[in-house]
Amino acid sequence: MRTILITGPGGSGRTTIAAATALTAAREGTRTLLLSADRTDTPGAALGSATGPAAREAAPNLSTWRPDAADRFRTDLTAFQSRAANVLDLLGASRLDAEEVTPLPGAEELSFLRALRDAALSERYDLLVVDLPPLPQALALLGLPEELRRYLRRLLPPERQAARALRPVLGRLAGVPMPADWLYETAARWDVELAAVEAVLADRATAVRLVAEPGPAGADAVRTAGLALALRGLRTEALIANRTLPESGPDSWPAGLLAQQRKTLAEWQEQPYGIHPVAHLGRDPRGDDDLAALAVPSVNPSPAPVGWPVTDRLAEDGVLVWHIPLPGAIRDELDLIRRGDELVITAGPFRRIVALPSALRRCTVAGAGLREGELRIRFAPDPDLWPVPGR
Repeated sequence: MRTILITGPGGSGRTTIAAATALTAAREGTRTLLLSADRTDTPGAALGSATGPAAREAAPNLSTWRPDAADRFRTDLTAFQSRAANVLDLLGASRLDAEEVTPLPGAEELSFLRALRDAALSERYDLLVVDLPPLPQALALLGLPEELRRYLRRLLPPERQAARALRPVLGRLAGVPMPADWLYETAARWDVELAAVEAVLADRATAVRLVAEPGPAGADAVRTAGLALALRGLRTEALIANRTLPESGPDSWPAGLLAQQRKTLAEWQEQPYGIHPVAHLGRDPRGDDDLAALAVPSVNPSPAPVGWPVTDRLAEDGVLVWHIPLPGAIRDELDLIRRGDELVITAGPFRRIVALPSALRRCTVAGAGLREGELRIRFAPDPDLWPVPGR
């Protein structure tokens, strides 16, 4: 299955573009699911067919799904209380009824990620179009699975489970109960679920479409988003320049706005991905005919994967070079910190901790440089760790 993640600044029309993208694919004969994180039924208003907490058909080859985060949170919490019944009883805790549960901060995001995973693993569809939240929330959401898995591994390392037989003894010695098996089992289950979401996001068939209005605010948002997505290893497939004014239109279009859009569109032509202007209809698009009139581009069936390759320069320069594409990065806003087998990469306001490829774990960082939107980190073999031929 191909997965297209669609996001953009608030008010950019990203949900309408997501609906138009899904409808275009469906009309081309592709079995498509539109998954929306929108709290209100904006995708249903655009399609002219209501969306809801269960997948439903909106048009031939097109289904829609807008998960109910509150309901899913209630279900998860009820199941958690059942699994942790012994511990809760030991603590004298009073269980919560489903009717009194309201989602906690972050629950909505986790619920949507699980829905994304379930949709991507479904065999009923060939294309998944994901209507993500506005850019700031979307960027945080896309980084959540990796960050949570890292926290779980640090706080509840899997290797501790090997000491399960010692817990009763340790509990008596310490005078306090040791963590119960259910805690590690819960952590392991979460890790599996988060890993499945990570696999969807990292799949070569997953790409991002950005939606923005051409103008100063849209240009700033696109610049920031491009850097953040690249740092996450996500490929930006296209930029949809939404609500583009026609070159020759009604006299009511302000001349200053036309000039502003033309200037931004010219600047966007320098981006390393396709730019697709979508015309302003002069009204909010509603229904199949309006969505078809937007003429959004079809989804590329053969995407180009994103790679962070390591090139061997040992013979020429005595180093291995790790190439990390970071379009829009500024040299003075880059920072690198080596921590064991991980590298902490900071690019502007964004940070990511990534595991080093196996060959680079036996090396030391010998320097780095930014060239043509690509961070190139040089690694020199550590003589104490690097295999020497003949030994």
